[in-house]
Amino acid sequence: MNFEKSKLLQEKSHRLIPGGAHTYAKGDDQYPVLAPGFIVKGKGCHVWDVDGNEFIEYGMGLRAVTLGHGYRPVVEEAYKEMCAGTNFTRPSPIELRCAEELLDLVKGGEMVKFAKNGSDATTAAVKLARAFTGRDMVAICAEHSFFSTDDWFISSTPMAAGIPIPIRELTAKFHYNDIASIRKLFDLHPDRIACLIMEAEAAVRPLNGFLHEVKNACRENGALFILDEMITGFRWHVGGAQRFHDVVPDLSAFGKGIANGFSVSALVGRRDVMSLGGLLHDKERVFLLSTTHGAETHALAAAIKTMETYTTENVVDYLWEKGTKLSSRLNTLSSELGLADFFQVVGRPCNLVYVTKDRAKTPSQAFRTLFLQETIKCGLLLPSLVISFSHTDSDIERTVEGVGKALLVYKKALADGVEKYLVGRPVKPVFRTYS
Repeated sequence: MNFEKSKLLQEKSHRLIPGGAHTYAKGDDQYPVLAPGFIVKGKGCHVWDVDGNEFIEYGMGLRAVTLGHGYRPVVEEAYKEMCAGTNFTRPSPIELRCAEELLDLVKGGEMVKFAKNGSDATTAAVKLARAFTGRDMVAICAEHSFFSTDDWFISSTPMAAGIPIPIRELTAKFHYNDIASIRKLFDLHPDRIACLIMEAEAAVRPLNGFLHEVKNACRENGALFILDEMITGFRWHVGGAQRFHDVVPDLSAFGKGIANGFSVSALVGRRDVMSLGGLLHDKERVFLLSTTHGAETHALAAAIKTMETYTTENVVDYLWEKGTKLSSRLNTLSSELGLADFFQVVGRPCNLVYVTKDRAKTPSQAFRTLFLQETIKCGLLLPSLVISFSHTDSDIERTVEGVGKALLVYKKALADGVEKYLVGRPVKPVFRTYS
């Protein structure tokens, strides 16, 4: 494939934009040298880059586009609302309609505040928890990759430059499926932990009632239990992973798939906690969320139509069905090629990822890069294996065929050395201390 126009734009973008992109996960260091640099159009699960190359995509806007790029019913609702104005001096009635739609889906949710980004919602949840409990520390799950761009989370990563040490010391980590590590944190920091925040589930499933144990531990120690539903919301269940696992958090943060790529996030939670950010109480006020663009009418119209589509079209069932087919076919293929110990598709069918390992059977960025490089040659863009409502059986067949070709090269690289087949440098983890 020819990436000439992408290369020219990449040179310019790094002069104008730190990192060359406005989202680290979309950066050049996350993709092979031979990769599309800029996408100009998407339809369904297909995208086209600036050089005219077409790909079946399995990143879907970092999991924000659940129905498909340019999904017509959603776009039409957003356009209709946009034509009447997008932002007014006082609230619009559509804010109430969207709030009702979301709260009808989220069990235990009594109030909601809309914003634009996931970080807005998770950071607001942390602030509420601190105000509600009068405590200052936050406990986060060590195995979950991202919660916020704000200091309380980034201070816990290798990219903590610019964040004062006293702030870094306010965040502590526990381990998933390890209730003892949570109880240890409460013992180490008595009456200090305001909240515990985690995803209900990532690539690893909760075992032995772990989520309920976490909620009980929080309640016993006076902390709030917060679920980050950015990814799991509207993939595991229309009511989020909390409905799937039958556990009700004190607060939860939704985003990504809530509006099929339009910018909407939401903080949902108990009335007694959420109301601290409102007017109808006599306690000290919390400056919760106040975003100029947080309730843009066209984005909320997109959210309403997206949530309605999840229900009427059984979208979540579709994601599980197609994801099951894709993971089964790819794992069978890997096994038939003798690569089951080196390449695996893991996670729930609605949110698949893959694992790449080297000859020593340890996770390898170099082999991940090689796999990306070879699948790109086959017209596939696979930073993950995220199914959308637009992925068809035909798309899956083409994907299996392309992955099969890529795995043949992968097998040769295991025997001959990955450097023989990889063009350029390997991809790098986003969170690292130096470039």
